[in-house]
Amino acid sequence: MDTGSHLLLGVTIAGLAHVNPAVAENPALAQALMIATIVGSHAPDFDTLVRLRGITTYIRYHRGMTHSIPALFVWPAVIAVPLALAYGLTDHAGLLYVWTWIAVVFHVFLDMLNTYGVQCFRPFTRRWVHLDVLAIFEPFLFALHGAAAVWWLAFAGEPGRIFPAVYLISLLYIGLRAWQHGREVRRVRAALRQEGVCHVTPSFHPFRWRFVMETTERFYTGRIEYGTVMLEEIYPKEKSNEIIRATMGIDGVRAFLGFAQRVHVTWKEIQDGYEVTWSDVRFWYDRKLPFGVDVRLDRNLNVVTHRLGWRKKAWDPPFV
Repeated sequence: MDTGSHLLLGVTIAGLAHVNPAVAENPALAQALMIATIVGSHAPDFDTLVRLRGITTYIRYHRGMTHSIPALFVWPAVIAVPLALAYGLTDHAGLLYVWTWIAVVFHVFLDMLNTYGVQCFRPFTRRWVHLDVLAIFEPFLFALHGAAAVWWLAFAGEPGRIFPAVYLISLLYIGLRAWQHGREVRRVRAALRQEGVCHVTPSFHPFRWRFVMETTERFYTGRIEYGTVMLEEIYPKEKSNEIIRATMGIDGVRAFLGFAQRVHVTWKEIQDGYEVTWSDVRFWYDRKLPFGVDVRLDRNLNVVTHRLGWRKKAWDPPFV
């Protein structure tokens, strides 16, 4: 999810911790725990610092080891132990660790539910897991948790009563979106009558989804609005040739292929050589393929330039 939502959920997880009487009765513990869950709720995304080394490094490492199985246990220790020492709460270090662990796990769980995905099963596998259930920003969840946090912090609401209800509603909402997703996948398969891999991805609107289906020969893309499936574009698959193969050793292309799920590649002849375009069809939007690698080759198939990243403005959709 987006950074703002992760931080907000760090606050509400701290509120949820007040179901434990030890937290509710100890202001110092409650304060330390608030810091721990906010930091823990964002900690896996500290890997965004690798963006300073360029987009290729970012694509290769973002949502990788910092979201992995070992990281689920390392982050809470790195955060909780210093806080326990700083606040003189060594007797409650285990409690701080557990709630920080919950914040970290919930972060990774939410990232797994959106379209970008996460390598959450490393080091056992580098496979990207993306369940396509939630959008990167969920207005309902943000409003629910935001209202609960304001009620608690500004109007002295009882956290032990507010937040169990908030998290129950949140889990029910996620379950509803998962059910919706499964229903939309079935709708797309029934409408297209094709065999292949089908991705249905959410939007900020609860009844508008996008889809891509990959078959052996082509990609189908389109929208679902209020249960109606609308096919928009069909992308034939290009057969591999020496021009395409000449780009596969480039660092940016290797990073892209390590991340992309539905890979579409095209090439064309230009005045002084060739242009090869790699795209991940998962992120199609408005009849365009905005994410991938653009490579220019000379007549001898030597790389002249290449660029990995988004072919859109940061404020333009899709938001993943």
